[in-house]
Amino acid sequence: MTKDTKHWYSSWFDTPFYHILYKDRDHQEAQSFMEALTSYLNIPEGATILDLACGKGRHSIYLNSIGFDVTGLDLSPQSIAFAKQYENDSLCFDVHDMSKPYPKKFDAVFNLFTSFGYFENEEDNLNTIKAIKANLKPNGIGVIDFMNADYVKEHLKPDEIKTVDGINFKLKRTHENGYIVKTISFEVDNETFNFYERVKAISLSDFKILFEEANVELIDVFGDYKLKKFNNSSSERLIMIFM
Repeated sequence: MTKDTKHWYSSWFDTPFYHILYKDRDHQEAQSFMEALTSYLNIPEGATILDLACGKGRHSIYLNSIGFDVTGLDLSPQSIAFAKQYENDSLCFDVHDMSKPYPKKFDAVFNLFTSFGYFENEEDNLNTIKAIKANLKPNGIGVIDFMNADYVKEHLKPDEIKTVDGINFKLKRTHENGYIVKTISFEVDNETFNFYERVKAISLSDFKILFEEANVELIDVFGDYKLKKFNNSSSERLIMIFM
């Protein structure tokens, strides 16, 4: 039996297999990034932060542990249900579409780990930036941590088999029609699953156009989680600070 999906980001993210495939993400690196970012932004203890597209909440939970009042939002009901076990007086989670404003304003809005560019309707990329702006307090700071699309296209690994928890994930990557597409195939209990990830290959120059249309000001750009300056040919990340 084969299972296929149409709206990949609302189905793939809601499966346990997504979290199995990516379970080896570097939590120490993520924590170091959060410390470096909040220090660079000079966000005071107790400030409010919105973690937009928070998944199961790993960034939200850590940000809260170092003294911030955090709200985590994600489209996946299962991820939010999982994250809610960690809620407290200064940490909450909610299911929400990030292309629409949330009814609260924050000192900072973080959109991390390439959680952007998924939409079937490309206008929602602009709508998301507008929503981030709408959710910022006066002088609030927005952050989008995206892949460096030009670097990814140049270093694309077409085929890979990744074995995690006894599951052989067959990964194929292509660049087609302005998108980075990853197909994911695997078998569990004699059942074949097929998913895909499709992210628009948005460059820094593309983002600058979106920022102008959303009436936000780009302040700084970094190329990795240690906040080294961005270099289009060598940086793996595209971390944009705006207000």
